[in-house]
Amino acid sequence: MTAYVHPSVKVGEGFLPAPFCVIDEDVVIGDNVTVGSFVHIFPGARIGSGTTIGDGALVGKSPKLAASSTAKGGPLEGLVLGENCVVGNHTVLMAGTTFGADCVIADGAGVRERCTIGDRVVIGRNVTVENDTTIGSGTRIQTGAYITAYVTIEEDVFIAPMVVTTNDNYMGRTEKRLTEMRGCTVRRGARVGGGSHILPGIEIGEEGFVATGSVVTRDVPPHAVVMGVPARRVRDVAAEELLENQ
Repeated sequence: MTAYVHPSVKVGEGFLPAPFCVIDEDVVIGDNVTVGSFVHIFPGARIGSGTTIGDGALVGKSPKLAASSTAKGGPLEGLVLGENCVVGNHTVLMAGTTFGADCVIADGAGVRERCTIGDRVVIGRNVTVENDTTIGSGTRIQTGAYITAYVTIEEDVFIAPMVVTTNDNYMGRTEKRLTEMRGCTVRRGARVGGGSHILPGIEIGEEGFVATGSVVTRDVPPHAVVMGVPARRVRDVAAEELLENQ
């Protein structure tokens, strides 16, 4: 019924581990951290003060790559969670990734290795964020969205449920794909509607708006509203919706 905490672990005041959690060597845990049952915190992780980790979460796990994987291998630094983060039940957060302060990672979400996540980011229930992705502060990614590898999402972006991003126009065929593999770039304040698909290498400009169910096959200019299959520009974002007017 007791937690296993490696003797090398450094813990702050008010640390509260639940039964059956495992905390490996060289982990540093700040003040007033709560860790749920059946959590596994892997070697070298850094957990900021005030953070809560839900039952069954795997924090700082190292990936096991397939022989055909295009992800980089090699050693990884321990995962870093900033202060006052909330990690939901049964999440999987890989080593080599850094979260800022006040993030929420909801139940069942997964974030791969070598990602950089800013402050106040929300990663919704069952969202997948693949390796080598950057997400800016204040961004919200809603339930079931898929963020592929090598994506850049800037600050204050809204990604609606079930959005799909892609990074490989060849879908696993030919060696040429390895030189052209690129995720999308979503600039500051852009919004992407539910169920939309974004093709590899696309840029959605600052404050751009992608309507629900669109398939984005070309770049979206700043402040443009696009919709359809394929998505086409229909108008500009209304002035009262721009971040500067909020």
